[in-house]
Amino acid sequence: MPDVSVYYFPIKGLGESIRLLLAYGGQEFEDVRIPKEIWPQRRSIAAFGQVPVLEIDGKRYAQSVAISRYLGRKYGLTGANIEEDFLIDQNVDFVNEIRLAASTVQNEPDPAVKAVKRAKFLRDKCPFYLQKLDEIIRSNNGHLAAGKLTWGDIYFAGLYSYLRYALEIPDLDQKYPSFKKLQDYVLSLPQLKQYLANAPQTDF
Repeated sequence: MPDVSVYYFPIKGLGESIRLLLAYGGQEFEDVRIPKEIWPQRRSIAAFGQVPVLEIDGKRYAQSVAISRYLGRKYGLTGANIEEDFLIDQNVDFVNEIRLAASTVQNEPDPAVKAVKRAKFLRDKCPFYLQKLDEIIRSNNGHLAAGKLTWGDIYFAGLYSYLRYALEIPDLDQKYPSFKKLQDYVLSLPQLKQYLANAPQTDF
């Protein structure tokens, strides 16, 4: 079995999907959680200056979606054909579009500017984003694509806690129960039981 490590911050964020996929595949790995205060001293581990980073036998790889796609292929969590794989990629990219839009607002340091940005986001973009994502999941038998378990589901489940944090919509689970239902389904997979039992508990 290869020597594998995952480098990320001590949160779920963009790293949790990778951890979950490795756990699903039965791959033991070192879960390296780097406190943000010491990140500047550890930045050299990342080819592009950011985490998550997946290290396999001393070779390091970056970009959370690319890593997740690779692990999905490795563990048989792909579509039945290239068209289904295309849809998985499309819908994962859409989830990331929502995340980026929400985090841009959430990370705004000026409270007054943030309030304006948030009101505009909730009015102009958020309804379309969330309704479309809900439609995608419901039309795929509760999955992100292909009507079955794929790496896209595990990517979504790993990211959902952060997405909920960035959106700052307290009743998100109630408004769109398909989101939480998909996350719960993935986290109930028996392959993930040991990892989840031992993983640090973080909000997002």
